[in-house]
Amino acid sequence: MASTPLPQAQRPAPHLITPDPDDPVRHRYPLRSQDNHTSAANAVGDGSTGASLEYRQLIKGDQPDLWIKAFANDLGMLAQGVGTRQPTGTNTIFFIPKTKVPCGRQVTYGRIVASIRPHKQERNRVRLTVGGDRLDYPGITSTQTASLTTSKCLFNSTVSTPGAKFLCLDIKNFYYNTPMARYEYMRIPLQIIPAEIIDQYALRDRTEDGWVYVEIRKGMPGLKQAGILANKRLQTHLAKYGYAPAERTPALWTHHTRPITFALVVDDFGIKYVGEHHADYLINAVKDLYGVSLDWTGSLYCGLTLQWDYRQRTVDVSMPGYVAAALHKFQHPPPIKAQDAPHAWNKPVYGSKVQYAADEDDSDLLAPKAITWIQQIVGTLLYYAMAADPTMLVALGDLSSDQTRATSKTWDDIVWLLNYAHTHPDATIRYAASDMWLHVHSDASYLSVSRARSRAGGHFILSTRPGDPSKAPTVAPTLNGPIHSICKIMTNVMGSAAEAEIGAAYINAQEAVPIRTTLAEMGHPQPSTPIQVDNTTAVGFANDTMKQKRSKAIDMRFYWVKCRTRQKQFIVYWGPGTSNLADYHTKHHSPAHHRQMRPTYLHPTTEQLANTLASCLLRGCVNSRTGTRARMCAPKRAPPRGTPRHKPRANRYVNYSNAKQRSPL
Repeated sequence: MASTPLPQAQRPAPHLITPDPDDPVRHRYPLRSQDNHTSAANAVGDGSTGASLEYRQLIKGDQPDLWIKAFANDLGMLAQGVGTRQPTGTNTIFFIPKTKVPCGRQVTYGRIVASIRPHKQERNRVRLTVGGDRLDYPGITSTQTASLTTSKCLFNSTVSTPGAKFLCLDIKNFYYNTPMARYEYMRIPLQIIPAEIIDQYALRDRTEDGWVYVEIRKGMPGLKQAGILANKRLQTHLAKYGYAPAERTPALWTHHTRPITFALVVDDFGIKYVGEHHADYLINAVKDLYGVSLDWTGSLYCGLTLQWDYRQRTVDVSMPGYVAAALHKFQHPPPIKAQDAPHAWNKPVYGSKVQYAADEDDSDLLAPKAITWIQQIVGTLLYYAMAADPTMLVALGDLSSDQTRATSKTWDDIVWLLNYAHTHPDATIRYAASDMWLHVHSDASYLSVSRARSRAGGHFILSTRPGDPSKAPTVAPTLNGPIHSICKIMTNVMGSAAEAEIGAAYINAQEAVPIRTTLAEMGHPQPSTPIQVDNTTAVGFANDTMKQKRSKAIDMRFYWVKCRTRQKQFIVYWGPGTSNLADYHTKHHSPAHHRQMRPTYLHPTTEQLANTLASCLLRGCVNSRTGTRARMCAPKRAPPRGTPRHKPRANRYVNYSNAKQRSPL
């Protein structure tokens, strides 16, 4: 309960927070929208330099009246309207004199965010947000949203369920109109407020030292508690219609009787439904409390472009234009020569008795501004790699581990990656209908990272059901687009290659547990998840079929894999390295290898992998030539009539000797 205010004479001055110069809370990665992670092209940018433009710069540009009117509309919506075009508002904020601020309460700043929203009704949008990072809210502020993996599982479930379709729903002004029991306070400079708002609300009479004070009574973007308050309000409302969040998967919702499932990311609904009347039921339920915008084609969800083919039961996931916007933002010129590898590569010396580790990086440290620039680039491309192009993960992993102490070599590596992004700007992942059975490939590269570290790789797909779910698959599953990829540098120093493989299996199995749970809550139970590794010691350790001697020194956390295997949650089995798709995410490969393997992980690959490519994969540790692989993978032809079935033994020996002399190895 709020305490009784003190008389004016006894009130101490409110605790004012002065914003930092220029930009108080600049988002760490400028290309990401403040509303969600994915709207790289929504920020207003300078056409020539690519730099992001703030509201104060836009009102001095070519179209000042357009942006000033947009800001006036936003303030009118938050307050009690503006002019005759918007006679009423939402009563979210009230302009007050400074003396109305309760004693001891913090007064924060307001930040104006301008953006271009081509898919919205209001294309040029200006929003006043609250500097919530300077406010002290005593309650819980975290809000769960659906992960990329959850969304990708939902895409797969849609194409794999007969009669299912996908639509997108967006709640308008989701954070607004949420009542707050505890009001907040901020101040705005009078000089930046549109003149029509100043005149309508007589703000010059309420100004003190050039500042206008605002009392916030309902939810607003920027408040720490805005997300959880709006989410609780939505949850209470939809519960009346039979909808509830899943028990263990964050932001996955289901109905207790209707065949409908949706993933929720803030105010964006990705809805899988069977029958339009069930979709209409959800839409009408949301409309009872909010304004909504609908996309029955389901073509744009959280920045992901989705191309659905319900006849062939496929969906293509991509982010067209994201890389181009990033390259323009960072003013990266086109490379002189096409770059097919996302990172540098040192050719191994085959046949050498000693393989030397790479020299330590002793190049000069970069200036703090350059380090910040590298962090922005890594953050921008990391989301894209996780969403649409996993071929960048190895390079981004190395850059992430070095970005805080970046050197001139790190700068060369970031330029290399940007050249690769320019060469391959638009990646697409295709998901096809399947039995929704989770398959995992696990691999590790031993001592492949600086400071004696190793790297774990994982490849997760949804594919066909094994013939006997209680045993290791005897037939390779039909390959599908990856729903999750792992490329992680292990912090512990591994004592052997076998320990690195066991550690990778542990990391991948832990990642698989929540995915199994998500699939089960979507209606696709997972009895035993097969995990393919290419190390027999790791298989023996997980299945408890080997006698432990030196393996007793293996990290005790890795015994978790053995425990879960005993519980029949996983089936860890051996498969040849040439068929292990996780190998790609464990080491630096040559450009030729990337040219050959990039179609394996990105569209168009599903049909190719399902037929011939799966048995002919090129491992990064083998320097096989394309011609050799083509001959190995080509179907054998019958010899001409009259040719002897077998050559004489002497001739075979002579041919082998000649081939050995001709071999470059």
